Amino acid sequence: MATILMVAITILLAALLLLSIVFPSFNMSIFSPTPSFLEIKSVRHVSDGGAMNYDSRVTLCHNGTVSYKNDDLYPVFFRNQEKIPCVIETLNGHRFISTHHFGVQTMSGLGCSGEWWNPSEKIAIDFADGTFHPGDRITVEVYQKPKSTLVSRHSITA
Repeated sequence: MATILMVAITILLAALLLLSIVFPSFNMSIFSPTPSFLEIKSVRHVSDGGAMNYDSRVTLCHNGTVSYKNDDLYPVFFRNQEKIPCVIETLNGHRFISTHHFGVQTMSGLGCSGEWWNPSEKIAIDFADGTFHPGDRITVEVYQKPKSTLVSRHSITA
């Protein structure tokens, strides 16, 4: 019985090895969830004066352990699982100013002020007023250039 079990395990391992050779894109990482180094810390709906104007200021916090070159990152935002019509080509604040962007007024914070987004640093993105409302499900996906690799995803209810 033990010999039959050992042969079956060997055949299964050989099949997995063959699959990884024949189909190089087959790997076990497809079964793991997307890692997340960021967290949406807050979504503001009120103006600095305290009036409800659906201000739509989103604060992202780097909760990981690896520093990322912020110019190599770009976010994509979703509201209730629908991509919102805004363009942010970079998370580098200095380069953001000169890029073609719409739907976003400003970007600020330590994470976008230098060349690197380091752990514990935040980035605040001020969207056009009315982009997000209380109760909206907000998801941000962060991709890394040049291959547009998804490196982080986080969701929160505003």
